[in-house]
Formats: sequence, structure tokens, C-alpha cells
Amino acid sequence: MIPTRIHGVIDYLYGAVLIGGPFLLGFADGSAAELVPRILGVSVIFFSLFTRYELSLIKLIPMKVHLANDVVSGIFLAASPWLFGFADRIWWPHVLAGVTSIVIPLLTSRNPAVVRQ
Repeated sequence: MIPTRIHGVIDYLYGAVLIGGPFLLGFADGSAAELVPRILGVSVIFFSLFTRYELSLIKLIPMKVHLANDVVSGIFLAASPWLFGFADRIWWPHVLAGVTSIVIPLLTSRNPAVVRQ
């Protein structure tokens, strides 16, 4: 199992990749292809800041809720090229990042180590 501390590191890095990915991969054009990962990247970081685990600032959201949110967000991100009609232009980064967001929570411990309020 991935410890929640490591999951936290992955969360912040993953959020940054989602925010910067459209620019780095050349689809930062203001379309849904760009906006979906950028908005999800901000939400990943925001959610992480408020989760009850070692790397958050304010411990409000239970780890199980956080992990469920990761999975739902991953499904949405992976499906977004077809939901928003840009699959003919770019789809693989969204599917790859979405599948990552589904798999990592399934491999992560549900119980953080000692978390101080």
C-alpha cells in the first residue's frame, strides 16, 4: 500500500502537472481540453490542503472521502475528451492522467499515520 504521506506528495505533484500539462503539451488554447485538467489540478491541490493526512494545512476531509474524490475525478478526466468533444484533437494526456487518478487511490492506505490537528 502507498502510505498517505507519499500519496500527499503525489497529490501536489499531480495537481501541478494537471495545471501545467496543457502548456507543456501544446493544447493551452482556452478550450475544454485545457480547462478541464487545469480546473481539476487546482481542485486536487485545494482538496489536498484540507484532507486529514500528513501533508495538509487544515484537516477537515476524511481520507476515504479524499480517495473517493480522486477516483471520481479520474473517471471524469479520462472521459472528458469524449464528453466535451475534443477527442479528435487530443485525448491521451486526459486518459493517462485520469487512469492515474483512479489507480493511485486504489493502492493507497485508507488510514493516515498519526495526524495532529
